[in-house]
Amino acid sequence: MFKPIIALDFPSWDETRAFLQGFYGEPLYVKVGMELFYQTGPGLIASLKEMGHDIFLDLKLHDIPNTVGKAMKGLARLDADMVNVHAAGGSEMMKAAAEGLEAGTPAGKNRPVLLAVTQLTSTSEVQMQKEQGILKPLRDSVLNYAALAHESGLDGVVCSALEARDITDRIGADFLKVTPGIRLAGDDVSDQKRVVTPQKARELGATAIVVGRSITQAADPYAAYLKVKEQWGNA
Repeated sequence: MFKPIIALDFPSWDETRAFLQGFYGEPLYVKVGMELFYQTGPGLIASLKEMGHDIFLDLKLHDIPNTVGKAMKGLARLDADMVNVHAAGGSEMMKAAAEGLEAGTPAGKNRPVLLAVTQLTSTSEVQMQKEQGILKPLRDSVLNYAALAHESGLDGVVCSALEARDITDRIGADFLKVTPGIRLAGDDVSDQKRVVTPQKARELGATAIVVGRSITQAADPYAAYLKVKEQWGNA
């Protein structure tokens, strides 16, 4: 079981470093998304690695297969532990991503885990049907994308914990389910729609949880992290 993954949703390295200092050097699993990566660049990944952290580089690539394959070949050299694409890009794009990632991984290094984003946890079923034109239940869309990712050779998906059990039943326990949309009980859900607690995510069969504001915006982020960790099962 993965450690809880902390979403480093900060606009600068200075703010990120100040936040991490409150964890007293404890090795963490952290998520670097578009906001932070685009402001700081690839050097951020090296800095986080020097601090002993595992990294989920959450850039959600979505483009033509050739572009995504070449981009993944470059990202493979950064030494992140996990990367992702959008499943909506299709099987050819996902296969190109996997090939690029394999080709770019330096000799002697493990290829980063490759995930596909299914439906964002900020997306509701009504929104999906109205704006994406997918006229089926949201659960069915997630399962379809998960099956497509599996067939394309990916290691797992990013999904809501609410879909984790169905994905396990359809594809198997070894297929990873990395689940954002995690909140401690009583926390503001903000722009998220499909939200569960760390304990509920574990019960539903999530492989990993990604936690942002419940930790990063807490009065005591380290105490909040320990609470999440306890509820998740002290992974």
